[in-house]
Amino acid sequence: MKPLTLLRSVGAVLGAASILAACQANSSTTPGTAATTSGYFTSRSTGVQTGGVQVVPITTPKGTFNVWTKRFGNNPRLKVLLLNGGPGATHEYFECLESFLPQEGIEFIYYDQLGCGNSDNPKDTAMWSLPRYVEEVEQVRKALNLNKDNFYLLGHSWGGILAAEYAFKYQRNLKGLVISNMMMSGPAYGKYANEVLAKQMKPEVLTEIRQLEAKKDFGNPRYMELLLPNFYQEHICRIPLAKWPEPLNRSLGKINQSLYVTMQGPSEFGLAGKLTHWDRTRDLAQLTVPVLTIGGKYDTMDPEHMAWIATQVQQGTSLICPNGSHMSLYDDQQTYMAGLIKYLKAVDNGSFQSGTKL
Repeated sequence: MKPLTLLRSVGAVLGAASILAACQANSSTTPGTAATTSGYFTSRSTGVQTGGVQVVPITTPKGTFNVWTKRFGNNPRLKVLLLNGGPGATHEYFECLESFLPQEGIEFIYYDQLGCGNSDNPKDTAMWSLPRYVEEVEQVRKALNLNKDNFYLLGHSWGGILAAEYAFKYQRNLKGLVISNMMMSGPAYGKYANEVLAKQMKPEVLTEIRQLEAKKDFGNPRYMELLLPNFYQEHICRIPLAKWPEPLNRSLGKINQSLYVTMQGPSEFGLAGKLTHWDRTRDLAQLTVPVLTIGGKYDTMDPEHMAWIATQVQQGTSLICPNGSHMSLYDDQQTYMAGLIKYLKAVDNGSFQSGTKL
């Protein structure tokens, strides 16, 4: 995903209506929900209140830096830490969750990874490293007092790579894992982009895109002019470009290009950065925690591969949104949110079963 500076979105801003609806939600106690909405929205901490914001110091080989987090709601049994995609976007495109999770009593936590959004940006490409980011997530987990009895990790796109990699090393700390809109193989992703998605384009469009890429002319405005209607609107978010949701535009507009290109590479067709050879397909059986994989029929990622992931872990189920693309949380929103909520509640109340239809 790259910053969409050419767009001028007229997407609706989240309003007071969604908050009011959440406050009026059923306050009866059900598994996985807060006892009352007042308890959900009332802070459990003492001292000066910050609206749930907590800045976490992160120790790295290059010194200590601060990353930004913000808790939304309170549920001691069900806390979802969100890992944004990009790499290099921000937490902001997850703001749509505010319209769905609060009325279910599900606590979630925004988090800008180092180099993203409100967090420090060391401006050092040596810091853009998957193993280092895994240790960063672990430090955030400890600072926020998340543990195996309440900690769910949801990673979208690049965040799905990070979430999976975290789980391979630290799944003992997790209660549940959601890999959203991400394959588990960089080479397989590249093959799908080149052999399936590219061939869906008009030949003349693909030819011009390939010519620009061959010249490494990624900064040419024409590159994005071609990609926006022919790739982004088809496979990133299947909503007319002029109506893309404001939180999505805002997040992508702040993307850290250094981080993106270092990890992903400059092209949309596969990987060319540090993640080029990343592949965890043979290791999936090591995952013992309940896993939900989410994808979209029109995704930049292979939906068959994303469904397959759930069959390879020890406890897995998948949700392929029939009308969704890479941003299924927007363009097939009701399907995405209903499935996510059902999974979270099932794990919380102990009813989760592999292959459960969501």
